[in-house]
Amino acid sequence: MSSQPGGDSGWDIVLAHRTPDTRAPVRERFASAGVSPEQVRAALADGGDEIFAAAAGGAADWAAPFGGPLAVALIAAEVSALAAHLTSRASAVRALAVEALLDDFSAVTVAARLGVSRQKVYDIARPNPTSSFIDHAPWRLP
Repeated sequence: MSSQPGGDSGWDIVLAHRTPDTRAPVRERFASAGVSPEQVRAALADGGDEIFAAAAGGAADWAAPFGGPLAVALIAAEVSALAAHLTSRASAVRALAVEALLDDFSAVTVAARLGVSRQKVYDIARPNPTSSFIDHAPWRLP
């Protein structure tokens, strides 16, 4: 995916880390809870820090500034979805790197350098060519 969750007010941009076929139901859940794309963009940009700080603060009405508990639950789930996407993206990069290492080194050598078992090296080296990923994490955008 070349679009990014930031820089535009549209849901498709904010939800760029999700596959296009899953965006509509997510967008509908946000809309029904009164959550704007800007609220989601802000939470993605700070990695959920502001919501976490409010929740950890212990005030009785901590969720109110974000639209209430339902809005917070949806926004927190989106931060989690972005984190999962970034984890998958990192795993895909690692797979390509390990595959390249296996061109020059034995699986035993690669395993020792990575601190994993030889079998794990083969598991890691299976890239997923069908996945598409965002180009930049939202906090890296201008």
